[in-house]
Amino acid sequence: MAHTTGDQGEGILKETLRMPKPVSEIPPAHRRLGDQSWQSRGACRGAAADDPDLFFPDADHFERVAEAKRYCARCPVQQVCLDAALENNDRYGIWGGLTEEERDPLHVSLENRLDYGRVEAALAGRDIHLTNAERRAIVRTAYVHQADVEHLARVLKVSSEHAERLLRRARREARHRRLAEAATPLRSHQGTAVPEATLGRAA
Repeated sequence: MAHTTGDQGEGILKETLRMPKPVSEIPPAHRRLGDQSWQSRGACRGAAADDPDLFFPDADHFERVAEAKRYCARCPVQQVCLDAALENNDRYGIWGGLTEEERDPLHVSLENRLDYGRVEAALAGRDIHLTNAERRAIVRTAYVHQADVEHLARVLKVSSEHAERLLRRARREARHRRLAEAATPLRSHQGTAVPEATLGRAA
């Protein structure tokens, strides 16, 4: 569940999201909502059929936990499995090679995920899970690139009226940021002189 930092992400948006790519050009790196087809490729498929409880061991059954993790370690869809568990809030069992306790902090931090690859894929029309942070990034990108309101509404699965409100809010936030950035070089904090380099840029 890797994510991009804010500065890196803004750079990616400027370089790669000037115009959203067609969905056919976006690699299918993220599971579509409701798609469970990945399960048929799981290394655990046969083992789970033979022993349904293997991937739901008690926490102190270390040997069974280790056995289940050995399947996960060679699984071609391990990351997709983990993403699905987090997005579906599956708190029990071993998913993506992680136990319930190991996944707990990921469940807590999921809504802070900001993956600009997901932002780009969603703008291109891929129906994937988005966190609130990623939805906000989509709105900002749509505002910057003057995206069609109807397109934004489809991506976020909201009404056109709500999409318009989101774009108006993004416009207000952008205006406030510009005003704050314009005022920053003129300020000095607690009597400290503004750095000369800063004044030079302002000039």
